Amino acid sequence: MPPSTKPLLAVYVAFHPSFGRGEAIAEHLKAHLRRDLFDSVAGGTGLSVLFRSVPAHGSDLPLPIDETEASVSAVVALADVETVRDPAWRGYIAGLSAQAEETGLGLRVLPVSFDATTLDLVPENAIRVDQWTGDEPALLDRLVTEIVFELCRMLRHYLEHLRRPLDPMSELDRYLQPVRVFISHSKHDAVGEPIAKRVRARLHEGRGLSSFFDVHDIPAGLRSEQVLLHRVSQSAVIAIHTDTYSSREWCRREIIEAKRANVPLVVANCIGDRDERGFPYMGNVPIVRVDPDSNDRLDAIIARLLDEVLKDFLWKCRVQSVSDYTADVVFLPRPPELISLASLPPTTEMPAPLVVYPDPPLSREEERLFEAVAPHVRLRSMTEWLAEAE
Repeated sequence: MPPSTKPLLAVYVAFHPSFGRGEAIAEHLKAHLRRDLFDSVAGGTGLSVLFRSVPAHGSDLPLPIDETEASVSAVVALADVETVRDPAWRGYIAGLSAQAEETGLGLRVLPVSFDATTLDLVPENAIRVDQWTGDEPALLDRLVTEIVFELCRMLRHYLEHLRRPLDPMSELDRYLQPVRVFISHSKHDAVGEPIAKRVRARLHEGRGLSSFFDVHDIPAGLRSEQVLLHRVSQSAVIAIHTDTYSSREWCRREIIEAKRANVPLVVANCIGDRDERGFPYMGNVPIVRVDPDSNDRLDAIIARLLDEVLKDFLWKCRVQSVSDYTADVVFLPRPPELISLASLPPTTEMPAPLVVYPDPPLSREEERLFEAVAPHVRLRSMTEWLAEAE
């Protein structure tokens, strides 16, 4: 049987048609989740994002949600006063919650409260936008980050289900480990360590982040190679790129190990003056510009890290779903680069390694570089590889 062609993850946004902000919020979330960022690992045109607001023909309510149309479905339920006042919509939201309870891992409702009066409709652990402050763009960005975080938690659970399909759901929780975050930084300038501490504090402050993330760096007195390599290779990494970062041996080693282990990696560009020799292996990953003297972009770093963690879960779920077709295949979660060759098996074990990576295919100039350096390595995007396997 060929691999399933249905979407891995579908996100539905449900909102009352009279909720004035509903459509703008839904469009903002859709724009984020359908970017090329997620297209590369989800397959297709980004994540599937569908709205449930306009009444279906002959009904006062939108179409129902068929959780079988995707491997996993999430419903973002935007609850405002109009939702509370409409008995039909109250029943619609309650019905979705009951459907999710019955479905289990295949469907989850993510309630979002825009007014305190909705708390008798949605649970207390809803995303409480009504308690946030800030202008509308900031609120929208924060909401997107919260939704991405919930999707990460959902896919972490689903991935364990794929790996252990015979275990009951009640047993899966014991396999779920926090996502480790390693904050790589230089202690040899005035800003590296303070920025790292502020990022760490913000991760612990976030709603639910402290239970999802295990935030650490190498403790004082334990700068051993064994501890370093193990922790970096098991973590999502934030690299605080300050002026002295590239000149520090341990910082360079942390980046190289993160790349060899193919873990999620985000670079926070905190250059204040100059970097005398930019470290070449810090490319091919997201870079977030941060003012080293300000806290105003800490949330942007965390948001981008969550995006990378979600991409990583999506990719691992896709790879797990085609596990019957993976003999002699090396899967990379990001486009291959020359350092990717360092993580390939020895040529004695795999004479002609086949490397499969997220779409789109590499540019021709990148392919020519690989052909010159490693002509024995075969490179295929996921779509190219699946087409050849049919």
